[in-house]
Amino acid sequence: MNRIDKKLVVLLHLAFWLLFLAFKYVDYNQNLGPAMALKFLGVQNLFNILAAYIHYFLLLPLLIKKHNYSIYALYVVLMMAAIILGRAWTEGLLFGDLFGSDYYAKLTGLRLFNLFWTTASFVVFISLLKFTIDRFILEGEKKALENEKLNAELNYLKAQVNPHFLFNTLHNLNYLAQVKSDQASDVVVKLSNIMRYMIYDSDKREVLLSKEIEYVKDYLALERIRLNHDFDLQFDTSGVEVDLEIVPLILIPFVENAFKHGVSDAEKSSWVKVKLESDQESLTLIVENSIITKQHSDQDKSGFGLENVRKRLNLSFPDAYELTIKADDKVFRVHLKLMIK
Repeated sequence: MNRIDKKLVVLLHLAFWLLFLAFKYVDYNQNLGPAMALKFLGVQNLFNILAAYIHYFLLLPLLIKKHNYSIYALYVVLMMAAIILGRAWTEGLLFGDLFGSDYYAKLTGLRLFNLFWTTASFVVFISLLKFTIDRFILEGEKKALENEKLNAELNYLKAQVNPHFLFNTLHNLNYLAQVKSDQASDVVVKLSNIMRYMIYDSDKREVLLSKEIEYVKDYLALERIRLNHDFDLQFDTSGVEVDLEIVPLILIPFVENAFKHGVSDAEKSSWVKVKLESDQESLTLIVENSIITKQHSDQDKSGFGLENVRKRLNLSFPDAYELTIKADDKVFRVHLKLMIK
């Protein structure tokens, strides 16, 4: 239990006793007056508090941590006997002839039962308070561990994404340098943009959709330079609200997959269409691409694949996404819908 949790527990206990004692004081004060009400309230609840917290701090650990049931039961009986007899003796000494009755002066069966019931009620209540608080703390720690595990898995999957992008980009730059293309400087600029996004934004839980879109645009620009021929490339973001927040690097794998398996230098009629749409509750990505012939599609099998993306979607959007992938002889189509609010 951390320091903040301990402070909250102490405040909760103090709040309970202050509210209880205030209520009982108002009740006693109506018949006994302020001074006697405080005296009566103090004597009664001094023993209640002693019993509750001797059990809380000393006896419950025997039950919870050490599981010494017999020793625990013996100590509870001894504690209850000492508290009840001590309270009966003190009340008899102070209030024996106070009310014109021998109720506090004699230790009758009814009085013993009343003392036992009152003391046991506080012992049980404070114990239940501990069990409830411990349960909340345990659930919180369990949730934190689960989140840490999820974050570790997400970071691992993201780590698989980044080297793949870098590999492709550096490959592009190497090709342009070899042919001494003037476009090499453009590749360096796009590469710096990609690196900046990966270093400063990809580890965040969420980023603005506008940043993810700029990242995709840089990737598309690099692919157009690499392929070095005209092909049909469309990227439509006219129907999207760019101020939405989204998990970083969740869209680009589908775009990259379209290029890896749908566009080739040998296929002059290849094409890629990417479209983003959004409404108040969801973001939709539609990626369509031509399917290149088998001899070209087998060229590059490196990378994480769509299975990696499915894992990230399951971790980042549990039960909050729809992914449909369809293919025929000519067109490969991905339809992804993310529930973002």
